[in-house]
Amino acid sequence: MKKALLFLSLSAGLAAPALADLQLAQSKNCMACHAVDKKVIGPSFKDVAAKYKDTKGATDLLAGKILKGGSGVWGPVPMPANTQVSEADAKKLAAWVLQTK
Repeated sequence: MKKALLFLSLSAGLAAPALADLQLAQSKNCMACHAVDKKVIGPSFKDVAAKYKDTKGATDLLAGKILKGGSGVWGPVPMPANTQVSEADAKKLAAWVLQTK
């Protein structure tokens, strides 16, 4: 499984240190609706990073969306609240998403 994750992270253009963050995203079920470089149900992480790259406080904003959910920003499909994610993990995930290029 770890070899598959490493291959996935490298093929998606992620540096090896980002593997832990990718694993966190997978463990919190983010990858059910998102992918690094393509739209699934929700936007790609690269698209999110591009949209919020110049937004002050983007990490906290996205962490809040991860925790509480949201709707209307990326279309009609709402993002549900993620009650299984701690505030610390939400901030870590948000920071990782914003670094995705």
